[in-house]
Parts: sequence; structure tokens; C-alpha cells
Amino acid sequence: MSWATAWIAKLQQGETVSFRPRGSSMSPKIRSGQRCTVAPVDPSALGVGDIVLCKVRGAQYLHLINAIRGDQFQIANNRGHINGWISANAIFGRLVCVED
Repeated sequence: MSWATAWIAKLQQGETVSFRPRGSSMSPKIRSGQRCTVAPVDPSALGVGDIVLCKVRGAQYLHLINAIRGDQFQIANNRGHINGWISANAIFGRLVCVED
């Protein structure tokens, strides 16, 4: 089971979740260990710059939407690394709050 599997399952049931992800790829927007709250989202409401919990080629990320092309979303970290393009069904929720 990957790090976000349990959170994704709850989001798919319509629940809002909070967790403390580790890593520096989203710094300074999200620092390692900060409490992040993610809510289910209608993909049509998403825009460039939104941070989403998603899956790209089997890996789970809390990363940025870097670009949108039709019904495809380009996912990237906050350091310029592009993870790839995904469809809306690979997006499980949008970040709504970051706390220490």
C-alpha cells in the first residue's frame, strides 16, 4: 500500500481528510510534516496552481496542476519537475488548508 491509499479511499467516499506528508518537493508551499487538509473536488472546478492529491503512473502525489489541456492535467512539484499528464479520474481531492 502506498502512502496515500487510505486517504484516497476516504476521498472517494466523499470525506475530507487531513494528514502530514513528508518531503521537500512542494516547499515552500508545503513544508515537510505540515498538516494538509484535502477535500473531494469536481475536476471541472480545478485550475492551474491548484494542489491536488493524485496518481501519476502508479505513484501518489500531493502536487501542483501545472497545465490543463482539454480534460488532461499536467502534474508537477514546486521545484519544476514534471510528473506527467493525467485524466480527471486520477485526481482524488484538492488541498484546502495547510497548517503547522
